[in-house]
Amino acid sequence: MDWIWYLFRFDGRINRALLWQALLIVALLTAVQEVIVQVIGVLEGATSISPKIMLNFDFGLDDLFKVVDLRGYRLLPTADLPTLILKLFGTSLFFWIYLATAIKRLHDRDRSGWWIVPFFFAPRLLFYVWDLLPDSSWFIPFDWAIHALWLWGLVETFCLRDNVGDNRFGSDPLAEIEERFASTSSPAKSWDQQAELEIVPPNASPPGGMHVNRGS
Repeated sequence: MDWIWYLFRFDGRINRALLWQALLIVALLTAVQEVIVQVIGVLEGATSISPKIMLNFDFGLDDLFKVVDLRGYRLLPTADLPTLILKLFGTSLFFWIYLATAIKRLHDRDRSGWWIVPFFFAPRLLFYVWDLLPDSSWFIPFDWAIHALWLWGLVETFCLRDNVGDNRFGSDPLAEIEERFASTSSPAKSWDQQAELEIVPPNASPPGGMHVNRGS
């Protein structure tokens, strides 16, 4: 597999299994990042390493939406520079991987990559600032619509199978896998019945002088 294309490029298609795989990869990377952050805290004498490391199964994008929350900026002066740099690098990397894999997965469903806006950005952004939204009856249908879009996006990208056959974004990735498997696997050998038969020479009679006396 071309890992550069898989994790960082936006052209082509990937199936749902590869999107789940990308989610697992990022979850492991976020766990490594959390360990490094804790080690930096220990070196600076601020914290101790926690034995519990949580796997983040949302592509580590919580920090992305904190950028639009002005309430989080008051915490910046208390954060150390190495941790901020690491968080910035990690969030940018995870966000890029999410975009590259999710857009290719939308291509696999024969949808434009711009569907990621209603499926992901709009709902997640509103979820993050939900406590700032109006709490009134007229907002309830809008609330339902946002949750429906979010659920639809999850089902569309992580659950539904691909658009069978080639489409405007490329060839069917499952068909390519099947063709590659068929070309590398050797066909089963058929039973050669003739080769299994023992060839008996024509003069298989007893040697000369050896006769059966039927009269005795």
